[in-house]
Amino acid sequence: MAYVYVNLLLKDPETMAAYREKAGAALQKHGAKVLVSTPQQTVIEGTRDATGIGVILEFANADAAKAWINDPDLQETHALRQRAGKSAITLLA
Repeated sequence: MAYVYVNLLLKDPETMAAYREKAGAALQKHGAKVLVSTPQQTVIEGTRDATGIGVILEFANADAAKAWINDPDLQETHALRQRAGKSAITLLA
């Protein structure tokens, strides 16, 4: 298994709503599961930049996660997320 952690500092809720309409199909295409999605994150040790919406995705392997983020057919969907706010996506694999 491979996991992806997404931290999104939301700026535009309307664009985020449009992204959410497409995100499920985009994730399903690459066999991903949403394990957690929450607007509440608490740093319990150390320091880090601001937190926003936190999401943990599960993929079959690192290649599947990379295929999802690099899929040319999903660039419009990823662009919606990018316009919705500042995001950092980390592959844990």
